[in-house]
Amino acid sequence: MTRRKQAAPDKITAPATAGLVKPLTARAKTPEPVDAATLREIFARLSAANPEPRSDLEYRNPYTLLVAVVLSAQATDRSVNLATAPLFAKADHPAAMLALGEETVRHHIRTIGLFNTKAKNVIALSRILIEEHGGEVPRAREHLEVLPGVGKKTASVVLNVAFGEPTIAVDTHIFRVSNRVPLAPGSTTDKVQAGLEAIVPEPYRLNAHHWLILHGRYVCKARKPECWRCPIADLCRYPDKTPGPG
Repeated sequence: MTRRKQAAPDKITAPATAGLVKPLTARAKTPEPVDAATLREIFARLSAANPEPRSDLEYRNPYTLLVAVVLSAQATDRSVNLATAPLFAKADHPAAMLALGEETVRHHIRTIGLFNTKAKNVIALSRILIEEHGGEVPRAREHLEVLPGVGKKTASVVLNVAFGEPTIAVDTHIFRVSNRVPLAPGSTTDKVQAGLEAIVPEPYRLNAHHWLILHGRYVCKARKPECWRCPIADLCRYPDKTPGPG
């Protein structure tokens, strides 16, 4: 796969020679955030367009979801799915992953960025799950965030997708959409997450993460947003909308 320089993944320990990576930041000037009524209409439309959204990552259970999200840092979901399909066929729980060993895990994920560090983290977190959590993925954020390779964003994804908690993990796509529309503008992903979780209407909170990430990935793209086919274009306050083709 093509490797790209992106924001550092959650708590992955980079080599000592790696340079510092600047956090995601928003543009200094953004329009005023949409009001509550507009916000509700935005999510009503996203819900109508995709009533049952789901992650692009493929997984079998909370453990394989956790591993897949850890592997997805600095990698596309497609590349992760290609690597994890044969891996999860051999090991879909911590004990089986430990039995495979770090070298075999590394071989399976060698096409993914930072595969050496990620292989170490997968083995290390699997061992901790067995030793401290009875082989189960913990439902408490504080227990998730201390696992190797796991941080706030990864923990939020697992809590939302695996356990149905209304958390909104903010990646580069959600960060962009939130600042562009804008929904809950912020200079960091943590600020955007706090803002979104405070304002998204309760009926839409559980699936907000999926709707926003899919919208940012496939419609509200970074370089050329496809505004002409956007279901919320008339509600969006982004001044530089892309005209339709032709």
